[in-house]
Amino acid sequence: MSMTPPEIVHELDKNIVGQDRAKRAVAIALRNRWRRQQVDAALRHEITPKNILMIGPTGVGKTEIARRLARLADAPFVKVEATKFTEVGYVGRDVDAIIRDLVEIAIKGAREQAMRGVRMRAQDAAEERILDALLPAPRPVGFHATPPEPAEDNATRQKFRKKLREGELDDKEIEIEVAAVAPQMEIMAPPGMEELTSQIQGMFQNLGGGRRKTRKLKIREAMQLLTDEEAARLVSDEDLKSKALANVEQNGIVFLDEIDKIAARSEVGGADVSRQGVQRDLLPLVEGTTVSTKYGMVKTDHILFIASGAFHLSKPSDLIPELQGRFPIRVELDSLSVDDFERILTSTDACLTVQYAALLATEEVKVDFRPEAIRRLAQIAFEVNERTENIGARRLYTVLEKLLEEISFEAGRHGAQTVVIDADYVDARLSGLAGDEDLARYVCECDAGDLKRPARAPYSSHRGAIPRTDKEYGNGEHFPFRSVRRARRRPVQGFPGAPRRL
Repeated sequence: MSMTPPEIVHELDKNIVGQDRAKRAVAIALRNRWRRQQVDAALRHEITPKNILMIGPTGVGKTEIARRLARLADAPFVKVEATKFTEVGYVGRDVDAIIRDLVEIAIKGAREQAMRGVRMRAQDAAEERILDALLPAPRPVGFHATPPEPAEDNATRQKFRKKLREGELDDKEIEIEVAAVAPQMEIMAPPGMEELTSQIQGMFQNLGGGRRKTRKLKIREAMQLLTDEEAARLVSDEDLKSKALANVEQNGIVFLDEIDKIAARSEVGGADVSRQGVQRDLLPLVEGTTVSTKYGMVKTDHILFIASGAFHLSKPSDLIPELQGRFPIRVELDSLSVDDFERILTSTDACLTVQYAALLATEEVKVDFRPEAIRRLAQIAFEVNERTENIGARRLYTVLEKLLEEISFEAGRHGAQTVVIDADYVDARLSGLAGDEDLARYVCECDAGDLKRPARAPYSSHRGAIPRTDKEYGNGEHFPFRSVRRARRRPVQGFPGAPRRL
């Protein structure tokens, strides 16, 4: 990765609007990885990445920044929810599974890259196997049969080879022999025994290894299947494992989302199975430890950890101090403004307006978004976020789906047409969305009238009685919910804490 921080920020600007401070922080962190590779080996081991904590509301680009950064660096990347893990010893996933998932992603990426490198050789081998199926060699007769003519000198074979490469034989069916897929077995084992379980799985799979079966396929499908099979033969699994593990240790990126949900708040009691316990388990992982995977041991000393959270109900200081110190770089992300929404709709690569226009173009419907319509959409999305829950840029999906609902439903029924979307069109379709103070029906897609609670009904003279008719609610409206009063438990004299008999 030889890109400079300004170049990295420029690439991130193509897909993410605003958040300059966060972009600068991740660009510097990525560049420091390249700088670390340039120093002496003795000092290189001592330089560790500076982990980043992103603080900001949902939908402002925290996850997208980390994902785009991993693509730029071509590095193994995994996004996990911090709330999905529990402390070691409890039912659930432990935090070491993060590194195991990262290794699996790295193995998959390394295998795909290696298979792309041998693709041409694999295609040539697959082509020969298909030609052998089309033109089987004649069987020798007698003890002194003349050996068959070489395939490369056979004019018929060359003729079929030409037709095969030009696609004239794609729909022809042939019978080929392919490797039989071994049955998959899942073995449950405690943490730290992954390598042993992998060996046991391999032993059972090898019992049925080497078996082949005959399948009847079209040449187009057979070519793809045989190419993948030949490419897998040309790739060494041991080399894949070593390269993938080294890539994880040196370039891996872990994105910990919703880390604010495991921050223990002082007013909340109860067991901290998925709160402080998970934080304590994350400490060695972030600081640097060795994790056992089925492919080998992985050191986490130089893996970059990026954590994020909205911190609405908690604050970063609610995290345990040891974990706070392991995220020295803190970046606050801003809420999106009307101008930001407008840029998201127009300036980014593969923006939403381009996506919807491309989808409708498949039905011969051309959608023309006018600049004033884009501005009005941005204003409506901003207003809805201000009046209801602020979900950031995800609000644009709701607004655009509502705007284009009728066009998407009617597309294909009237043939080719052009739809011009201007400010008046937006106001006509989204007037209720922009003006309704409740706005509940645009959040849960139900009638706002159904969410209006009736006036509180007077209780019967008998304490604890539950109204059974509509009139007992006081307003004559039907309301499907019924409230039941709990009977209070009173201690009996002489037996503290015992519930009273009812």
